[in-house]
Amino acid sequence: MIYSMTGYGKATRQYESKTMTLEIRSLNSKQIDIGLRMPQAYKDREIELRNEIVRRLQRGKVDVIITVDDASASASVSVNSQVVKKYLEQIRSIAGEYHFPFSEVLLAAALRMPEALKAEAPVVAEEEWKVVLDCLDEALRQVEAFRLQEGQAMEKDFQMRIELIEKYLDEIRPFEEQRIIRIKERLQRTLTEVMGNEGYDKNRFEQELIYYLEKLDITEEKVRLKNHCEYFYKTM
Repeated sequence: MIYSMTGYGKATRQYESKTMTLEIRSLNSKQIDIGLRMPQAYKDREIELRNEIVRRLQRGKVDVIITVDDASASASVSVNSQVVKKYLEQIRSIAGEYHFPFSEVLLAAALRMPEALKAEAPVVAEEEWKVVLDCLDEALRQVEAFRLQEGQAMEKDFQMRIELIEKYLDEIRPFEEQRIIRIKERLQRTLTEVMGNEGYDKNRFEQELIYYLEKLDITEEKVRLKNHCEYFYKTM
């Protein structure tokens, strides 16, 4: 059975107030190459997703995108007090040096500085993770079905082309003997035109001709081509 490496799958699930969507796109690649984009909350389970994708798809350049829309989401953010204090100390120092009055504007500026605020990592319940895995399973099944369908179309095309090659291989057989005769006659005619009937050793000519014609024999190539066709049938 032939499977294409091109495929697409998408699954959507609901968990409490969250709407989860998982998309998979697969393109041709000799090895498995996975690009995975997902919420930070799921990052610690990334290897589990990758292992399942490798097990199911095996090859291809695979892009996976997981998005979560939470209707009741409220960011849990806290002030990193130690960091903000250091920013404020430096701001006060600079303000005093240049005689700027310290105001709430400078405090707001300190709160906008890097790492001044920290978001608490949400805890992912096991039930929620099972929903993510269910999305992955459905999307993978869609990709597998897509790959199979396209693979079947490719197999039919391969079958048609191999049969055409075998047909041509059979058709050239009757011409082989006549081809050798024509080549021999052409060489002999050319040699006679150049040297005349008595100008060359005909026995030596026959010996050289046999050697030359052996080089033109395509029996080995035909056998090899036939074996290649049979190998395609076995591997499909």
